Amino acid sequence: MPIDNNASERENETRGVEQKEFPFVGNPRGGRTFATLASLSSTCRRHQLDPQLYLTQLLMNLPQTKLSELDAWLPDQWKLQQAARNEALNRAASSTP
Repeated sequence: MPIDNNASERENETRGVEQKEFPFVGNPRGGRTFATLASLSSTCRRHQLDPQLYLTQLLMNLPQTKLSELDAWLPDQWKLQQAARNEALNRAASSTP
């Protein structure tokens, strides 16, 4: 384990706007929701994902997702699956005359 947490510290520094919004979340539930969305968007940025695309796909597919398949929707796993899908589409497109 690293002795420091520089990646997290740097991420917190880039969220200055969010820190100014914390007093205006309205209630504890709004604060938890805001923190969850901030964490997800931060994780997406760390994995070079478009947060809007990821969250749109997540929210559209989550209702029919089984509990055993939830790990596939973690941003790092989703990125791997998207890359595999794109590669398969590229191969199919290049093999078609």
